[in-house]
Amino acid sequence: MTDLTKIKAAARKAAFARRKAAFDTRMPGAAGRLSEVLAGHRGVPMSGYMPIRTEIDPLPAMAEASAYGPVGVPVIQAAGQPLKFSRWTPEGPLKDGPFGAKVPKVDDFFEPEILVVPLVAFDPHGGRLGYGGGFYDRTLEGLRAKRPTLAIGFAFDAQEAENLPLEPTDQPLDMVITESRVLSF
Repeated sequence: MTDLTKIKAAARKAAFARRKAAFDTRMPGAAGRLSEVLAGHRGVPMSGYMPIRTEIDPLPAMAEASAYGPVGVPVIQAAGQPLKFSRWTPEGPLKDGPFGAKVPKVDDFFEPEILVVPLVAFDPHGGRLGYGGGFYDRTLEGLRAKRPTLAIGFAFDAQEAENLPLEPTDQPLDMVITESRVLSF
């Protein structure tokens, strides 16, 4: 295990603890600010995510956005591969996907221009610490090579951290939305 791997593991452990504490004390309406931001992009193809464990829940904002344009969720294809995004609707049938996240029962893939991204921690400069698989980094790199792609981290305020152990392959976020604020980078 390299020093950077150890540092990232320690940062993730601390961030997971902060996220769990925030999740345990969350108030209703956490997706309100996310809905406000997405309202300014109505009709633009976007992707959210199906929350797992203690992730902040974007589903109310995704449901609202789906009334105006395509909304998808990530579908893992294989380790080391970018994500694909399958069309999601609030009432659509789902099946179990990798890592406990639900995915649409029938694949209907498209490329989003806005990605609402889950995370373990974020920093005040748009840095993101994820789960360690590199799925979003590979995906954002590929999408951004084709067209402007907006990456919005969605998190609890408590997930903010200083000096995240980032690597050159880590894709920056354009914005972070929490239950109380919007940060643009």
